[in-house]
Amino acid sequence: MSDNFASPHDRDLDERVRPPGWINPSPAPRYDLVVVGAGTAGLVCAAGAAGLGARVALVERHRLGGDCLNYGCVPSKALIRAARAAHDAGNGAPFGVTGCHGTGVDGAAVMERMRRLRAEIGRHDAAVRFRDLGVHVFFGQGSFISRNALEVDGRRLNFVHAAVCTGARAAAPPVPGLAEAGYLTNETIFSLATLPARLAVIGGGPIGCELAQAAARLGSSVTVIEAAPEILPREDTDAAALVRHALERDRVSFLTAAAVVGVERRSGARTLIVRQGDQSHEVTADEILVGAGRTPNIEGLGLERAGIVADPLRGVRVNDRLRTDNPRVYAAGDICSPYRFTHAADAMARIVVANALFGARQRFSTQIIPWCTYTDPEVAHVGLYEREAGERGLAVDTLTVPLTEVDRALLDGEDEGFARVHLKRGTDRIVGATIVARHAGEMLNELTLAMSAGLGLSAIGRSIHPYPTQAEAIKKLADAWNRTRLTPGVKRLMGIMLTLRRLWR
Repeated sequence: MSDNFASPHDRDLDERVRPPGWINPSPAPRYDLVVVGAGTAGLVCAAGAAGLGARVALVERHRLGGDCLNYGCVPSKALIRAARAAHDAGNGAPFGVTGCHGTGVDGAAVMERMRRLRAEIGRHDAAVRFRDLGVHVFFGQGSFISRNALEVDGRRLNFVHAAVCTGARAAAPPVPGLAEAGYLTNETIFSLATLPARLAVIGGGPIGCELAQAAARLGSSVTVIEAAPEILPREDTDAAALVRHALERDRVSFLTAAAVVGVERRSGARTLIVRQGDQSHEVTADEILVGAGRTPNIEGLGLERAGIVADPLRGVRVNDRLRTDNPRVYAAGDICSPYRFTHAADAMARIVVANALFGARQRFSTQIIPWCTYTDPEVAHVGLYEREAGERGLAVDTLTVPLTEVDRALLDGEDEGFARVHLKRGTDRIVGATIVARHAGEMLNELTLAMSAGLGLSAIGRSIHPYPTQAEAIKKLADAWNRTRLTPGVKRLMGIMLTLRRLWR
Protein backbone atom coordinates (compact mmCIF):
# COMPACT_ATOMS: atom_id res chain seq x y z
CA MET A 1 0.00 0.00 0.00
CA SER A 2 1.25 3.50 -0.83
CA ASP A 3 2.13 6.02 1.85
CA ASN A 4 2.17 9.78 1.73
CA PHE A 5 5.63 11.28 1.36
CA ALA A 6 7.36 14.50 0.35
CA SER A 7 9.61 14.78 -2.67
CA PRO A 8 12.08 17.52 -3.61
CA HIS A 9 9.49 18.80 -6.08
CA ASP A 10 6.98 19.22 -3.25
CA ARG A 11 9.53 21.37 -1.46
CA ASP A 12 10.06 23.38 -4.64
CA LEU A 13 6.31 23.92 -4.85
CA ASP A 14 6.11 25.07 -1.24
CA GLU A 15 8.99 27.49 -1.80
CA ARG A 16 6.82 29.13 -4.43
CA VAL A 17 3.27 28.99 -3.13
CA ARG A 18 3.84 28.85 0.65
CA PRO A 19 7.40 30.05 1.30
CA PRO A 20 8.45 28.79 4.76
CA GLY A 21 10.28 32.00 5.65
CA TRP A 22 7.61 34.39 4.40
CA ILE A 23 7.07 37.52 6.50
CA ASN A 24 3.67 39.14 6.15
CA PRO A 25 3.96 42.81 5.16
CA SER A 26 2.84 45.79 7.21
CA PRO A 27 -0.72 46.57 6.13
CA ALA A 28 -1.54 49.67 4.12
CA PRO A 29 -3.93 52.13 5.80
CA ARG A 30 -6.69 51.00 3.44
CA TYR A 31 -6.95 48.70 0.45
CA ASP A 32 -9.05 49.11 -2.65
CA LEU A 33 -9.54 45.35 -2.62
CA VAL A 34 -8.82 42.65 -0.04
CA VAL A 35 -9.03 39.17 -1.55
CA VAL A 36 -9.61 36.22 0.79
CA GLY A 37 -8.48 32.95 -0.76
CA ALA A 38 -5.76 32.47 -3.36
CA GLY A 39 -7.18 29.85 -5.67
CA THR A 40 -7.96 30.69 -9.28
CA ALA A 41 -10.64 33.27 -8.47
CA GLY A 42 -8.55 34.98 -5.82
CA LEU A 43 -5.39 35.10 -7.91
CA VAL A 44 -7.21 36.51 -10.93
CA CYS A 45 -8.92 39.13 -8.72
CA ALA A 46 -5.62 40.15 -7.14
CA ALA A 47 -3.54 40.24 -10.32
CA GLY A 48 -6.28 41.96 -12.32
CA ALA A 49 -6.93 44.64 -9.73
CA ALA A 50 -3.24 45.32 -9.10
CA GLY A 51 -2.60 45.54 -12.82
CA LEU A 52 -5.24 48.26 -13.05
CA GLY A 53 -3.59 50.32 -10.34
CA ALA A 54 -5.51 49.21 -7.26
CA ARG A 55 -3.97 48.70 -3.83
CA VAL A 56 -4.56 44.99 -3.17
CA ALA A 57 -4.10 42.55 -0.31
CA LEU A 58 -4.27 38.79 -0.85
CA VAL A 59 -4.94 36.50 2.13
CA GLU A 60 -4.36 32.73 2.01
CA ARG A 61 -4.32 30.26 4.90
CA HIS A 62 -2.56 27.44 3.04
CA ARG A 63 -1.02 27.48 -0.43
CA LEU A 64 -1.42 29.91 -3.29
CA GLY A 65 -2.90 28.21 -6.35
CA GLY A 66 -5.82 26.57 -4.56
CA ASP A 67 -7.33 23.34 -5.79
CA CYS A 68 -6.41 23.79 -9.44
CA LEU A 69 -2.66 23.85 -8.95
CA ASN A 70 -2.30 21.74 -5.84
CA TYR A 71 -5.05 19.11 -5.96
CA GLY A 72 -7.07 19.48 -9.13
CA CYS A 73 -6.54 20.33 -12.78
CA VAL A 74 -2.75 20.32 -12.82
CA PRO A 75 -1.86 17.07 -11.02
CA SER A 76 -4.86 15.15 -12.35
CA LYS A 77 -4.13 16.00 -15.98
CA ALA A 78 -0.48 15.04 -15.53
CA LEU A 79 -1.66 11.66 -14.26
CA ILE A 80 -4.20 11.32 -17.07
CA ARG A 81 -1.54 12.04 -19.70
CA ALA A 82 0.76 9.38 -18.27
CA ALA A 83 -2.13 6.93 -18.28
CA ARG A 84 -2.86 7.70 -21.91
CA ALA A 85 0.78 7.06 -22.80
CA ALA A 86 0.60 3.67 -21.10
CA HIS A 87 -2.65 2.86 -22.90
CA ASP A 88 -1.32 3.85 -26.31
CA ALA A 89 1.91 1.89 -25.78
CA GLY A 90 -0.06 -1.27 -25.21
CA ASN A 91 -2.61 -0.82 -27.99
CA GLY A 92 -0.62 -0.45 -31.18
CA ALA A 93 -1.76 -3.67 -32.85
CA PRO A 94 -4.76 -2.12 -34.68
CA PHE A 95 -2.29 0.27 -36.33
CA GLY A 96 0.07 -2.52 -37.34
CA VAL A 97 2.50 -1.59 -34.56
CA THR A 98 3.52 -4.61 -32.50
CA GLY A 99 6.13 -5.34 -29.88
CA CYS A 100 5.03 -2.43 -27.66
CA HIS A 101 3.47 -3.27 -24.33
CA GLY A 102 1.97 -1.15 -21.57
CA THR A 103 3.25 -3.38 -18.78
CA GLY A 104 6.29 -1.29 -17.96
CA VAL A 105 4.53 1.36 -15.87
CA ASP A 106 6.76 2.87 -13.19
CA GLY A 107 4.16 4.23 -10.78
CA ALA A 108 6.69 6.14 -8.71
CA ALA A 109 8.07 7.84 -11.84
CA VAL A 110 4.54 8.75 -12.94
CA MET A 111 3.83 10.46 -9.62
CA GLU A 112 7.21 12.16 -9.55
CA ARG A 113 6.68 13.57 -13.05
CA MET A 114 3.36 14.97 -11.84
CA ARG A 115 5.08 16.64 -8.87
CA ARG A 116 7.82 18.10 -11.04
CA LEU A 117 5.35 19.62 -13.49
CA ARG A 118 3.15 20.92 -10.69
CA ALA A 119 6.14 22.66 -9.12
CA GLU A 120 7.11 24.18 -12.49
CA ILE A 121 3.60 25.46 -13.17
CA GLY A 122 3.55 26.79 -9.60
CA ARG A 123 5.76 29.64 -10.80
CA HIS A 124 2.66 31.34 -12.15
CA ASP A 125 1.06 31.35 -8.70
CA ALA A 126 4.18 32.12 -6.67
CA ALA A 127 3.99 34.49 -3.70
CA VAL A 128 7.06 36.36 -4.95
CA ARG A 129 5.45 36.91 -8.34
CA PHE A 130 2.38 38.47 -6.77
CA ARG A 131 4.50 40.58 -4.46
CA ASP A 132 6.33 41.85 -7.53
CA LEU A 133 2.95 42.72 -9.07
CA GLY A 134 2.38 45.05 -6.14
CA VAL A 135 0.07 42.76 -4.17
CA HIS A 136 0.48 42.53 -0.38
CA VAL A 137 0.47 38.77 0.25
CA PHE A 138 -0.58 37.63 3.74
CA PHE A 139 -0.47 34.01 4.91
CA GLY A 140 -2.85 33.04 7.69
CA GLN A 141 -6.54 32.59 8.48
CA GLY A 142 -8.42 35.69 7.39
CA SER A 143 -11.52 36.62 9.35
CA PHE A 144 -13.86 39.57 8.96
CA ILE A 145 -14.06 41.77 12.06
CA SER A 146 -16.51 44.31 10.62
CA ARG A 147 -18.26 45.21 7.39
CA ASN A 148 -15.15 46.92 6.07
CA ALA A 149 -12.21 45.23 7.79
CA LEU A 150 -10.55 41.84 7.96
CA GLU A 151 -7.94 40.47 10.35
CA VAL A 152 -5.10 38.09 9.52
CA ASP A 153 -2.08 37.17 11.63
CA GLY A 154 -3.06 39.86 14.15
CA ARG A 155 -3.08 42.55 11.48
CA ARG A 156 -6.12 44.62 10.53
CA LEU A 157 -6.78 45.11 6.83
CA ASN A 158 -9.22 47.92 6.11
CA PHE A 159 -10.85 47.86 2.71
CA VAL A 160 -13.10 49.71 0.33
CA HIS A 161 -14.12 46.38 -1.18
CA ALA A 162 -13.34 42.74 -0.53
CA ALA A 163 -13.71 39.50 -2.46
CA VAL A 164 -14.38 36.14 -0.83
CA CYS A 165 -12.71 33.46 -2.97
CA THR A 166 -12.13 30.64 -0.49
CA GLY A 167 -13.37 27.83 -2.73
CA ALA A 168 -14.62 24.41 -1.71
CA ARG A 169 -13.22 21.11 -0.51
CA ALA A 170 -14.02 17.44 -1.01
CA ALA A 171 -17.01 16.16 0.95
CA ALA A 172 -17.18 12.65 2.39
CA PRO A 173 -20.46 10.74 2.72
CA PRO A 174 -21.52 9.74 6.26
CA VAL A 175 -20.65 6.07 5.83
CA PRO A 176 -20.11 4.10 9.06
CA GLY A 177 -16.46 3.14 9.41
CA LEU A 178 -15.21 5.26 6.50
CA ALA A 179 -13.34 7.80 8.61
CA GLU A 180 -11.86 5.08 10.82
CA ALA A 181 -10.69 3.04 7.83
CA GLY A 182 -9.19 6.09 6.16
CA TYR A 183 -9.83 7.42 2.69
CA LEU A 184 -8.37 9.63 -0.02
CA THR A 185 -9.82 12.67 -1.77
CA ASN A 186 -8.49 14.73 -4.63
CA GLU A 187 -6.60 16.66 -1.93
CA THR A 188 -4.62 13.63 -0.76
CA ILE A 189 -4.37 11.12 -3.61
CA PHE A 190 -1.60 13.12 -5.27
CA SER A 191 0.50 12.78 -2.13
CA LEU A 192 0.92 9.03 -2.68
CA ALA A 193 4.32 7.69 -3.66
CA THR A 194 2.63 5.43 -6.20
CA LEU A 195 -0.88 4.32 -6.99
CA PRO A 196 -2.42 1.43 -5.00
CA ALA A 197 -2.85 -2.04 -6.44
CA ARG A 198 -6.58 -1.97 -5.61
CA LEU A 199 -8.62 1.23 -5.60
CA ALA A 200 -12.29 1.70 -4.73
CA VAL A 201 -13.86 4.95 -5.94
CA ILE A 202 -16.98 6.29 -4.26
CA GLY A 203 -18.70 8.48 -6.83
CA GLY A 204 -19.02 8.11 -10.59
CA GLY A 205 -18.95 11.80 -11.41
CA PRO A 206 -16.20 13.60 -13.33
CA ILE A 207 -13.48 13.33 -10.66
CA GLY A 208 -14.26 9.69 -9.93
CA CYS A 209 -14.33 8.66 -13.59
CA GLU A 210 -11.20 10.57 -14.57
CA LEU A 211 -9.07 9.15 -11.78
CA ALA A 212 -10.59 5.67 -12.02
CA GLN A 213 -9.61 5.37 -15.68
CA ALA A 214 -6.16 6.83 -15.11
CA ALA A 215 -5.45 4.49 -12.22
CA ALA A 216 -6.71 1.47 -14.17
CA ARG A 217 -4.53 2.29 -17.16
CA LEU A 218 -1.56 2.63 -14.83
CA GLY A 219 -2.12 -0.83 -13.38
CA SER A 220 -4.58 -0.50 -10.50
CA SER A 221 -7.62 -2.74 -10.12
CA VAL A 222 -10.46 -0.22 -9.84
CA THR A 223 -14.10 -0.44 -8.78
CA VAL A 224 -16.41 2.58 -9.03
CA ILE A 225 -19.49 2.77 -6.82
CA GLU A 226 -22.18 5.23 -7.95
CA ALA A 227 -25.54 5.93 -6.29
CA ALA A 228 -27.25 6.92 -9.57
CA PRO A 229 -28.34 4.33 -12.14
CA GLU A 230 -25.47 5.40 -14.41
CA ILE A 231 -22.15 7.21 -14.14
CA LEU A 232 -21.89 10.89 -15.07
CA PRO A 233 -25.59 11.31 -14.24
CA ARG A 234 -25.69 14.97 -15.23
CA GLU A 235 -24.32 14.37 -18.72
CA ASP A 236 -26.01 13.40 -21.97
CA THR A 237 -27.01 9.74 -21.51
CA ASP A 238 -25.42 8.65 -24.78
CA ALA A 239 -22.19 10.36 -23.76
CA ALA A 240 -22.19 8.72 -20.33
CA ALA A 241 -22.78 5.31 -21.93
CA LEU A 242 -19.77 5.75 -24.23
CA VAL A 243 -17.55 6.73 -21.31
CA ARG A 244 -18.70 3.74 -19.28
CA HIS A 245 -17.94 1.43 -22.19
CA ALA A 246 -14.46 2.94 -22.53
CA LEU A 247 -13.72 2.56 -18.83
CA GLU A 248 -14.97 -1.01 -18.78
CA ARG A 249 -12.64 -1.74 -21.68
CA ASP A 250 -9.86 -0.40 -19.45
CA ARG A 251 -10.96 -2.96 -16.84
CA VAL A 252 -12.77 -0.58 -14.48
CA SER A 253 -15.62 -2.34 -12.67
CA PHE A 254 -18.87 -0.56 -11.80
CA LEU A 255 -21.55 -0.92 -9.18
CA THR A 256 -24.28 1.57 -10.12
CA ALA A 257 -27.54 2.29 -8.31
CA ALA A 258 -25.50 1.25 -5.30
CA ALA A 259 -24.68 2.64 -1.88
CA VAL A 260 -21.74 2.06 0.45
CA VAL A 261 -23.34 1.21 3.79
CA GLY A 262 -20.19 0.45 5.75
CA VAL A 263 -16.40 0.18 5.65
CA GLU A 264 -14.20 -2.15 7.68
CA ARG A 265 -10.47 -2.67 8.11
CA ARG A 266 -9.49 -6.27 7.49
CA SER A 267 -5.91 -7.53 7.38
CA GLY A 268 -4.54 -4.14 6.46
CA ALA A 269 -7.00 -3.61 3.61
CA ARG A 270 -10.34 -1.82 3.45
CA THR A 271 -13.56 -3.71 2.81
CA LEU A 272 -16.54 -1.74 1.56
CA ILE A 273 -19.99 -3.20 2.12
CA VAL A 274 -22.12 -2.14 -0.83
CA ARG A 275 -25.87 -2.49 -1.17
CA GLN A 276 -27.24 -2.71 -4.70
CA GLY A 277 -30.96 -3.25 -4.72
CA ASP A 278 -31.63 -6.48 -2.83
CA GLN A 279 -28.03 -7.62 -3.20
CA SER A 280 -25.04 -6.98 -0.99
CA HIS A 281 -21.44 -6.88 -2.24
CA GLU A 282 -18.05 -6.61 -0.62
CA VAL A 283 -15.31 -4.64 -2.36
CA THR A 284 -11.76 -5.01 -1.03
CA ALA A 285 -9.31 -2.21 -1.71
CA ASP A 286 -5.96 -0.91 -0.55
CA GLU A 287 -7.22 2.67 -0.82
CA ILE A 288 -10.60 4.36 -1.07
CA LEU A 289 -11.01 7.51 -3.15
CA VAL A 290 -14.02 9.65 -2.32
CA GLY A 291 -15.27 11.77 -5.21
CA ALA A 292 -18.81 12.44 -4.05
CA GLY A 293 -19.36 16.16 -3.87
CA ARG A 294 -17.88 19.40 -2.57
CA THR A 295 -18.38 21.55 0.54
CA PRO A 296 -17.86 25.34 0.46
CA ASN A 297 -15.09 26.73 2.70
CA ILE A 298 -17.02 29.17 4.88
CA GLU A 299 -15.66 28.23 8.32
CA GLY A 300 -13.53 30.69 10.27
CA LEU A 301 -14.22 33.64 7.99
CA GLY A 302 -16.41 35.63 10.40
CA LEU A 303 -18.91 36.18 7.60
CA GLU A 304 -21.69 37.11 10.02
CA ARG A 305 -19.61 40.01 11.37
CA ALA A 306 -19.45 41.42 7.85
CA GLY A 307 -23.16 40.95 7.18
CA ILE A 308 -22.51 38.21 4.60
CA VAL A 309 -25.10 35.45 4.30
CA ALA A 310 -23.81 31.94 3.60
CA ASP A 311 -25.17 28.41 3.49
CA PRO A 312 -23.17 25.26 4.40
CA LEU A 313 -24.26 23.58 1.17
CA ARG A 314 -24.38 26.43 -1.36
CA GLY A 315 -21.74 28.73 0.07
CA VAL A 316 -21.84 32.52 0.04
CA ARG A 317 -25.02 34.12 -1.28
CA VAL A 318 -24.44 36.54 -4.16
CA ASN A 319 -26.59 38.36 -6.68
CA ASP A 320 -26.10 38.22 -10.43
CA ARG A 321 -23.35 40.85 -10.18
CA LEU A 322 -21.57 38.62 -7.62
CA ARG A 323 -22.17 41.03 -4.74
CA THR A 324 -22.93 39.57 -1.30
CA ASP A 325 -25.47 40.96 1.16
CA ASN A 326 -22.72 43.37 2.19
CA PRO A 327 -22.44 45.82 -0.74
CA ARG A 328 -18.72 46.23 -0.06
CA VAL A 329 -18.01 42.51 -0.44
CA TYR A 330 -18.15 40.32 -3.54
CA ALA A 331 -17.48 36.62 -4.05
CA ALA A 332 -16.17 34.47 -6.88
CA GLY A 333 -15.35 30.86 -7.60
CA ASP A 334 -16.44 27.66 -5.91
CA ILE A 335 -17.49 29.47 -2.73
CA CYS A 336 -20.56 30.82 -4.51
CA SER A 337 -20.85 29.22 -7.94
CA PRO A 338 -22.89 26.25 -9.19
CA TYR A 339 -20.18 25.87 -11.86
CA ARG A 340 -17.17 24.58 -9.95
CA PHE A 341 -14.59 24.86 -12.71
CA THR A 342 -11.33 26.76 -12.90
CA HIS A 343 -12.40 28.66 -16.01
CA ALA A 344 -15.69 29.66 -14.38
CA ALA A 345 -13.79 31.00 -11.36
CA ASP A 346 -11.56 32.98 -13.71
CA ALA A 347 -14.58 34.50 -15.47
CA MET A 348 -16.26 35.39 -12.18
CA ALA A 349 -13.11 37.06 -10.88
CA ARG A 350 -12.97 39.35 -13.89
CA ILE A 351 -16.58 40.38 -13.25
CA VAL A 352 -15.75 41.12 -9.60
CA VAL A 353 -12.84 43.38 -10.53
CA ALA A 354 -14.95 45.33 -13.02
CA ASN A 355 -17.98 45.66 -10.73
CA ALA A 356 -16.21 46.29 -7.43
CA LEU A 357 -13.51 48.69 -8.57
CA PHE A 358 -15.11 50.51 -11.46
CA GLY A 359 -18.85 50.37 -10.84
CA ALA A 360 -19.58 48.17 -13.82
CA ARG A 361 -22.80 46.22 -13.86
CA GLN A 362 -21.64 42.99 -15.45
CA ARG A 363 -23.83 39.93 -14.83
CA PHE A 364 -22.63 36.37 -14.41
CA SER A 365 -25.83 34.99 -15.94
CA THR A 366 -24.78 36.33 -19.34
CA GLN A 367 -21.70 34.09 -19.40
CA ILE A 368 -21.62 30.95 -21.52
CA ILE A 369 -19.85 28.32 -19.40
CA PRO A 370 -18.49 25.20 -21.12
CA TRP A 371 -17.04 22.23 -19.26
CA CYS A 372 -15.24 18.99 -19.95
CA THR A 373 -14.74 15.64 -18.25
CA TYR A 374 -11.23 14.46 -19.10
CA THR A 375 -11.80 10.76 -19.52
CA ASP A 376 -10.73 9.08 -22.75
CA PRO A 377 -12.84 9.87 -24.70
CA GLU A 378 -13.55 13.27 -23.19
CA VAL A 379 -17.06 14.62 -22.76
CA ALA A 380 -17.36 18.35 -23.41
CA HIS A 381 -20.57 20.32 -23.05
CA VAL A 382 -21.89 23.86 -23.29
CA GLY A 383 -25.37 25.33 -22.84
CA LEU A 384 -28.52 23.29 -22.29
CA TYR A 385 -29.03 19.57 -22.47
CA GLU A 386 -32.08 18.41 -24.42
CA ARG A 387 -33.88 17.50 -21.19
CA GLU A 388 -33.17 20.95 -19.73
CA ALA A 389 -34.55 22.63 -22.83
CA GLY A 390 -37.72 20.57 -22.46
CA GLU A 391 -38.03 21.49 -18.78
CA ARG A 392 -37.87 25.16 -19.78
CA GLY A 393 -40.51 24.73 -22.45
CA LEU A 394 -37.99 25.36 -25.22
CA ALA A 395 -38.56 23.25 -28.32
CA VAL A 396 -35.31 22.18 -29.97
CA ASP A 397 -34.05 20.39 -33.05
CA THR A 398 -31.21 17.99 -32.23
CA LEU A 399 -28.55 17.08 -34.78
CA THR A 400 -25.89 14.42 -34.21
CA VAL A 401 -22.81 13.50 -36.25
CA PRO A 402 -21.13 10.25 -35.17
CA LEU A 403 -17.36 10.25 -35.40
CA THR A 404 -17.60 7.23 -37.69
CA GLU A 405 -18.55 9.79 -40.36
CA VAL A 406 -15.41 11.89 -39.74
CA ASP A 407 -12.41 10.79 -41.78
CA ARG A 408 -9.75 11.97 -39.31
CA ALA A 409 -11.42 10.12 -36.43
CA LEU A 410 -11.34 6.93 -38.51
CA LEU A 411 -7.69 7.47 -39.43
CA ASP A 412 -6.82 8.09 -35.78
CA GLY A 413 -8.70 5.02 -34.62
CA GLU A 414 -10.77 7.32 -32.40
CA ASP A 415 -14.21 6.99 -33.93
CA GLU A 416 -16.12 6.20 -30.74
CA GLY A 417 -17.95 9.42 -30.08
CA PHE A 418 -20.13 12.08 -31.60
CA ALA A 419 -20.83 15.78 -31.95
CA ARG A 420 -24.36 16.84 -31.00
CA VAL A 421 -26.02 20.22 -31.12
CA HIS A 422 -29.41 21.44 -29.92
CA LEU A 423 -30.95 24.28 -31.95
CA LYS A 424 -33.96 26.41 -31.16
CA ARG A 425 -36.74 24.76 -33.14
CA GLY A 426 -36.87 26.01 -36.73
CA THR A 427 -33.70 28.15 -36.41
CA ASP A 428 -29.93 27.72 -36.41
CA ARG A 429 -29.55 29.29 -32.95
CA ILE A 430 -27.39 27.02 -30.78
CA VAL A 431 -28.78 26.46 -27.28
CA GLY A 432 -26.54 23.55 -26.28
CA ALA A 433 -23.95 21.09 -27.53
CA THR A 434 -22.14 17.94 -26.44
CA ILE A 435 -19.03 16.42 -27.98
CA VAL A 436 -17.58 13.01 -27.13
CA ALA A 437 -14.10 12.60 -28.57
CA ARG A 438 -10.54 12.13 -27.43
CA HIS A 439 -9.96 15.88 -27.57
CA ALA A 440 -13.54 17.05 -27.13
CA GLY A 441 -12.49 19.89 -24.83
CA GLU A 442 -10.41 21.41 -27.63
CA MET A 443 -13.18 20.91 -30.19
CA LEU A 444 -15.94 22.55 -28.15
CA ASN A 445 -14.47 26.06 -28.28
CA GLU A 446 -15.89 26.81 -31.72
CA LEU A 447 -19.43 26.16 -30.52
CA THR A 448 -18.88 28.11 -27.31
CA LEU A 449 -17.64 31.09 -29.30
CA ALA A 450 -20.64 30.91 -31.61
CA MET A 451 -23.03 30.91 -28.64
CA SER A 452 -21.19 33.76 -26.90
CA ALA A 453 -21.16 35.88 -30.06
CA GLY A 454 -24.76 35.12 -31.00
CA LEU A 455 -23.72 33.33 -34.18
CA GLY A 456 -25.86 30.54 -35.56
CA LEU A 457 -24.78 27.15 -36.82
CA SER A 458 -24.94 28.49 -40.37
CA ALA A 459 -21.99 30.81 -39.59
CA ILE A 460 -19.92 27.75 -38.72
CA GLY A 461 -21.04 26.14 -41.96
CA ARG A 462 -19.72 29.12 -43.92
CA SER A 463 -16.29 28.79 -42.26
CA ILE A 464 -13.69 26.69 -44.02
CA HIS A 465 -12.32 23.93 -41.79
CA PRO A 466 -8.98 22.26 -42.49
CA TYR A 467 -9.19 18.70 -43.71
CA PRO A 468 -8.70 16.21 -42.18
CA THR A 469 -9.43 17.15 -38.59
CA GLN A 470 -11.80 15.70 -36.03
CA ALA A 471 -13.30 19.18 -35.59
CA GLU A 472 -14.76 18.68 -39.04
CA ALA A 473 -17.59 16.98 -37.13
CA ILE A 474 -18.83 20.46 -36.21
CA LYS A 475 -18.78 21.54 -39.85
CA LYS A 476 -20.79 18.41 -40.63
CA LEU A 477 -23.39 19.49 -38.05
CA ALA A 478 -23.81 22.73 -39.99
CA ASP A 479 -24.11 20.77 -43.24
CA ALA A 480 -26.78 18.59 -41.64
CA TRP A 481 -28.73 21.69 -40.65
CA ASN A 482 -28.49 23.09 -44.16
CA ARG A 483 -29.91 19.83 -45.50
CA THR A 484 -32.98 20.24 -43.30
CA ARG A 485 -33.74 23.45 -45.17
CA LEU A 486 -33.79 21.60 -48.49
CA THR A 487 -37.39 20.45 -48.28
CA PRO A 488 -38.98 18.57 -51.21
CA GLY A 489 -40.81 21.76 -52.19
CA VAL A 490 -37.63 23.85 -52.16
CA LYS A 491 -35.77 21.17 -54.08
CA ARG A 492 -38.55 20.99 -56.70
CA LEU A 493 -38.57 24.78 -57.08
CA MET A 494 -34.81 24.89 -57.55
CA GLY A 495 -35.04 22.15 -60.16
CA ILE A 496 -37.64 24.16 -62.09
CA MET A 497 -35.42 27.25 -61.94
CA LEU A 498 -32.42 25.34 -63.27
CA THR A 499 -34.51 23.77 -66.04
CA LEU A 500 -35.78 27.17 -67.15
CA ARG A 501 -32.28 28.58 -67.13
CA ARG A 502 -31.05 25.76 -69.39
CA LEU A 503 -33.93 26.40 -71.83
CA TRP A 504 -33.44 30.15 -71.75
CA ARG A 505 -29.75 29.89 -72.53
